[in-house]
Amino acid sequence: MTTITFDTHSFVKKLKAVGFTEEQAEVFASEQARLIEDKLTTKNDLIELENNLRRDMRELEYRIIIKLGGLMAVSIAVVATLVKLL
Repeated sequence: MTTITFDTHSFVKKLKAVGFTEEQAEVFASEQARLIEDKLTTKNDLIELENNLRRDMRELEYRIIIKLGGLMAVSIAVVATLVKLL
């Protein structure tokens, strides 16, 4: 996962400027940085997800084609057998 830059020092300074204590500002900045790192999705994450989905869809498409081919072969065999019997 790509690292997203978050300037905690600047964030702490801004929080202190509006009345937060040093300790409150540092804890808040630390948690904010952790949340951004853990929860925010990057473009590379989305590209990787898209590639995985495309691969899975391609594999599913191949499996469906194989099953349809098998069903068509069975159907042709059944029709040929019925034609011979009738």
